[in-house]
Amino acid sequence: MLILVLPCENQTFGWSVDDIVVYNDIKAKADKCVYTSKDYYNGCMQKRNRHLVDNSNVCVCYLTQNSGGTFYTVNYARDNGLIIYNIANEAE
Repeated sequence: MLILVLPCENQTFGWSVDDIVVYNDIKAKADKCVYTSKDYYNGCMQKRNRHLVDNSNVCVCYLTQNSGGTFYTVNYARDNGLIIYNIANEAE
């Protein structure tokens, strides 16, 4: 089952036509799409990331820096007891 958790309905604003085509193709194949906001706002990506963590048992990430949104989300996942698999460690 493929469930997409998306930050907002107008996420593709400013994207290239080619990227939108790929995005829409993936969405068409999804079993379910969940939007955490109707429109984009500062913080909607963080809201989406928290939703993902709050509804998961495992976090699969590609974390290479000790700052930024991925770092924050992985720490949030760790603080909430999720098992963390950082595939960046396997790429070394």
